[in-house]
Amino acid sequence: MLGLEILLLVIYGLCLLFVLAFSLAQWRLTRLARRAYAGAAQLPAPPLPADAQRWPRVTVQLPVYNELNVVERVIDAAAALDYPAARLQIQVLDDSTDESVALAAERVAHHRARGLNIEHVRRPDRQGYKAGALAYGLRAATGELVAIFDADFVPAPDFLRRTVPYFLADAGLGVVQTRWGHLNEGDSLLTELQAFGLNAHFLVEQVGRNAGHHFINFNGTGGVWRRACIEQAGGWQADTLTEDLDLSYRAQLAGWQFRYLPAVVAPAELPAQMDALRSQQHRWNKGGAETARKHLGRVWRSTALPLRTKLYATAHLLNSAVFVAVLLMGLLSVPLLLVQTAEPALRWPFRLAGLSVLSLLPLVAYYYAAWRWNGGRAAGGRPFAPKLLLFLSISMGLSLHNGWAVLTGLAGRLTPFVRTPKAGLSGQPGTARGRRYRTGSVNGQTVLEALLALYFAGGIFLAFRYGNYGLLPFHLLLTAGYAAVVYYSVRHARQS
Repeated sequence: MLGLEILLLVIYGLCLLFVLAFSLAQWRLTRLARRAYAGAAQLPAPPLPADAQRWPRVTVQLPVYNELNVVERVIDAAAALDYPAARLQIQVLDDSTDESVALAAERVAHHRARGLNIEHVRRPDRQGYKAGALAYGLRAATGELVAIFDADFVPAPDFLRRTVPYFLADAGLGVVQTRWGHLNEGDSLLTELQAFGLNAHFLVEQVGRNAGHHFINFNGTGGVWRRACIEQAGGWQADTLTEDLDLSYRAQLAGWQFRYLPAVVAPAELPAQMDALRSQQHRWNKGGAETARKHLGRVWRSTALPLRTKLYATAHLLNSAVFVAVLLMGLLSVPLLLVQTAEPALRWPFRLAGLSVLSLLPLVAYYYAAWRWNGGRAAGGRPFAPKLLLFLSISMGLSLHNGWAVLTGLAGRLTPFVRTPKAGLSGQPGTARGRRYRTGSVNGQTVLEALLALYFAGGIFLAFRYGNYGLLPFHLLLTAGYAAVVYYSVRHARQS
């Protein structure tokens, strides 16, 4: 039996090293981002030509599918973009099958009557989902630049004026990506914690990667592509759930440059219900794993990339695998409590295993930097420490859901693109349009998550029973996280 117990410790240790490596990579990106903010990254944007006829033609693509609550809002926002009408084309790429089709058609007709070049594009089928819609629209696009906004985004009128000039200044620039804002951050604890995590990505990770000349990703929306970049990189492809990350890596492997602008904010709506958050997390994590499966070998075979960029790309493509590591560590941590009690000879390596929470310490600097650069306490909300603990706990509580998504992605198992339903929330009272769409309900996975909450609560009991407190913080976070995920799943299912 001793061999089995050692094997458990080895697996746990490997997972711990993986989490530590990921944390150190994020900490290093934090240092790069800090230098960028202190340096030339905040120089003013290059100007547009004085003659508007020399401005690039821009096509704005709005991919929508059954967006009853927000389709009118995003069309109106695109129509309000401050750009010469003669140089602007708007495509509403509408794959909808419900009454939102009529709403979109009415808004398109309204803005066309005002003189805008706006089209309501309908496909015969949904082949390729969002990637297919973008590729279909590109055939009729007239712009040399293509701006993309998902249905839950509300770009400011000056968005194109603040992003387009960078393409004029650099012929090798393929993408300009902007930072996401949050229309409904203060609606609930769930939206507040999502904003906290996304802010770290947009205020630290993207800035650090771009400043270090490492691969970044187009985030699927809130950005502008050079059409030639899309076409030369192979176009939109639907063989992963993250067509944005896939095309980003193909473009950068082909030598195109990306530019990230943290000062330009594109406001968007956060998922307000657990089923919506689950669908989004599944798509992001499974798609990330699929893209790693597709491109990680190409990254390492490239002779043009320096070793450091390859390492950061590996951390980038495999970051969702952290959920698998956390899930394995959690499942193994309870038996390890019993191992230490039964086998005193393993006490020393067990104490090392108890350092699991310490592997998260580099992430503290990462998230603290984002919190502070976003305004800290002056921006409102909870203080940093409780917000971080709540965020880590909820993230760990999603490790079963997200870990399974990662494993299916790495295994190459195909699953359909599941949209994230939007409710039309803007952070103002009375703005919700209702729970018209759902992606799921309480199911077998929720039951498993409830059982895991009890399992980790058992770990807390054993820690006190045997006086082994090394893993107690880890078990507390896991228990609270899984309990919270189950609570929100049941609560939101009842509200539907």
